[in-house]
Amino acid sequence: MYGYDQNAGVGQQQYGAPPPPPQQPPSGGYGEQPLYPEPSPPSLADAVRAFTTGSMSAEDFQGIFSTSKVYCPRGDNPGFLALHNTQQPVIPMFTSLKELRRYAGKESKYFVITGAEVLDLLPTGYGFVLDMEGDHRMVFDAKAVEQMVDFAMRRMYG
Repeated sequence: MYGYDQNAGVGQQQYGAPPPPPQQPPSGGYGEQPLYPEPSPPSLADAVRAFTTGSMSAEDFQGIFSTSKVYCPRGDNPGFLALHNTQQPVIPMFTSLKELRRYAGKESKYFVITGAEVLDLLPTGYGFVLDMEGDHRMVFDAKAVEQMVDFAMRRMYG
């Protein structure tokens, strides 16, 4: 039996620690960590750099943008803050809190949403600018936003 010495004489059973479980190599099965983890997708900042330098397609950029966190400055009222001193109104957005703080200051208020939510909630006729103060600033005018929404809809609904 498990947990005592079977070779001890009758009436002289000696209890001991159970033997250690057998060692098995990791299998990478259901519920376990895989042996070789999948590479993580590029961050939104990396995607901005790649897209602005031409090393990433618009479709690949939009795929990353739609699932990434976007940091948006906010005022006292809910909603996006828009810049109206441009040819078309644009909404400043940022790929990281660090980029937002560079633009709006350390104590600025903000909210975080995904890129897909940006496309869903952005008012008609507005564009947006990513990382205004960054090295790889990207401006999407209202027409580009419409194209992004159309692409997302085709991708989702066929």
